Amino acid sequence: MKTRRLAIRFWVEVALASITGVLALLTLIWRDWIEIVFGFDPDHHNGSFEWLIVAVLLAATVVFSVLARRAWKMAVIITV
Repeated sequence: MKTRRLAIRFWVEVALASITGVLALLTLIWRDWIEIVFGFDPDHHNGSFEWLIVAVLLAATVVFSVLARRAWKMAVIITV
């Protein structure tokens, strides 16, 4: 049962790392998507908000990736 919980946790963390990574890349490539999707422009097209979003998303990607790796290693240790 503990291995199943670790497997679910691993896949959730992998999914979150993937989503945040894709959003960070999307923001680097197409900076105006945030204004189009959410309908607001907090930085008035100077780009500072987008750089903040990229930094936060990349940090989240790293954190979720490290957590997923940790969950994977714990699952491997338990099954061995």
